[in-house]
Formats: sequence, C-alpha cells, structure tokens
Amino acid sequence: MTCNLLLIDDHSLIRAGVRAMVLDIPGYAVVGEAADATRLPSLVMELNPDIILLDISMKETNGLDALASLLKVQPLSKVLILSMHTDPDIIMRALEMGAHGYLLKDATATELEQALNALRNDERYLSPAIAHTVINRALRGNQPARATPLAHYNLTARQLEILRLIVRGKSTREIASGLNLSIKTVETHRAQIMKRLQIFDVAGLVLFCVRERIISLDD
Repeated sequence: MTCNLLLIDDHSLIRAGVRAMVLDIPGYAVVGEAADATRLPSLVMELNPDIILLDISMKETNGLDALASLLKVQPLSKVLILSMHTDPDIIMRALEMGAHGYLLKDATATELEQALNALRNDERYLSPAIAHTVINRALRGNQPARATPLAHYNLTARQLEILRLIVRGKSTREIASGLNLSIKTVETHRAQIMKRLQIFDVAGLVLFCVRERIISLDD
C-alpha cells in the first residue's frame, strides 16, 4: 500500500528535490504540496496524507505555529519536520509540540527513506547529526547521569556503553571499530537493547536516555 505524503515548503527547488527523491523510494508518493502552511489543516482533511513533511521557516507562515494549529484539529497527524535549523531549542520545541521526527534538509535520499519508514511504522526519527544536540538541550539543568546500569531494564555494562554511542549518532561500523568488536556483535547488542527496552527507533532511545539520566553532557 502506498504511503501518501503532503509536502509544505516555500522553496520550489526543495519541493522538487524531495519529490525526485520520493520517486525513487518504493511505496511512497507525494499527493500534495504547498508553498506555505496557511491551509495546512484543510489540505490534510482534503488529501488525508499519511505523513506531512513540514518546513519551519517560511515567508507566509511559521511551521511550528502551523503544526500547533494542525494538531488541534487533527491530533493523530504524523509530521516530519524538514528544516535546516539545528538550534536545540527549536528542535525540542518541535518534538514537544508533537512532531514525530526532525530531518535536516541536507539529508541523503537514504536518510529520507529511513525517516519515512520510521514514521510509517509509528516510530520517531531524528537526524543522527542532531541527536547529541537534542540530548544536550534536554539535559540542561537536569540531574547528572546515573553511574550504574539500570538493573530493572536488564542491560549489561557493554549494552549501556553501546546505547550511549547509538544515541550520540554513531553508526554500527563506528561503534564496532571503536570498541574493537565485530559488526555482527554490535548488531546483536543493538537488537537486544531495543527488544529489552521495547524501543525500536533512535529518537525513542535518545528520549529514553534523557529521561533515565543514563547520559550526560560530558558523554
């Protein structure tokens, strides 16, 4: 079944670029687009998109204001913020307001596909490049990280170490190289971590680590 997308961005070149990338991703189609978000709620009701790709900074409207208006009338809408902003306050505000993901505009086609797949599967998505930024912002003023693994989650010291690296945006290959492990071993640990925590996306792992204080600003 095709996953329908609504694209809101005031730059025609950006919209054209996203459309071109979506054409190469099986199972997705852009069914509507607009240069501003003034009609976002009505467009959502008219087109019934599965995922909305929404810019933040637009000439006519502010994307976050549009997000708030949309979620008042369509609270179940899945919104992927598409932005160049890396300001942690803006990112956190978007997530706290109800956005399901945050994708930087310089993302590759592969990352766009990963983000769309995450939202399609009721998961959340953060561009790896901003994961640590989000952690730092969320931890500002919070208590220090826990010194020991959380026993009730049944994570080993090694898995906790790998978890910290995952939420910092490290790839499986980078983790394996840094810890002198095989890629298969890291993949096994990653799968076990997600199964034990019942969290299956990086954005969810980031928020879990912040909430449980198992990462710190110095990590």
